[in-house]
Amino acid sequence: MSKGFLDKAYVKQDARQLYDRWADSYDAEVGDNGYATPGRCAMALRAYMPDQTLPILDFGCGTGLSGLALRLAGFSAIDGIDLSADMLKQAAGKGLYRTLTLIEEDGALGHTPGDYHAIAAIGVIGAGAAPISVFDTLMDGLATGGKLVFSFNDRTLDVAENTDKLQQYVDQGLARILFQEYGDHLPGYNMKSNVYVIEKT
Repeated sequence: MSKGFLDKAYVKQDARQLYDRWADSYDAEVGDNGYATPGRCAMALRAYMPDQTLPILDFGCGTGLSGLALRLAGFSAIDGIDLSADMLKQAAGKGLYRTLTLIEEDGALGHTPGDYHAIAAIGVIGAGAAPISVFDTLMDGLATGGKLVFSFNDRTLDVAENTDKLQQYVDQGLARILFQEYGDHLPGYNMKSNVYVIEKT
């Protein structure tokens, strides 16, 4: 299986530079390795969001594979944001999103809590990508009752700080876990992931 950029994706580095370089070959490489997490996340969210016309923010949308999975699951109002301009160009070509916005690393989301019924952060948090502090940003972007669907791959799960952050929200009564399932992430790369759907309380 192809691992052209995958071997580089899980080390600490400038994420924008990595994903700008990877943009042209990203879909093919992760597709060759059986990228399953977007579909798993989209179907999990659908079970807890029966009105699929409500707006969703696809945070870290990349080339749009997450948006495609959400669209195939029935969601119709999807906005995407990402820090890689080259990834956003690929996403724009898929015609899946109402809007696509380039953001700065550690920048604000730019919307009012409640504008989106759900936020998706699929394959976003972890080594080589967004730090766990982004979890706070995502939760701040939801109103009470809003849903967050996200994933932690094996390498992310190996860092206690990541799962501890989620548990802190649950323990403090700020969120409740609606769904959690361990399964395929990149089978060709021998990696799995936990998919979660949580609700802000």
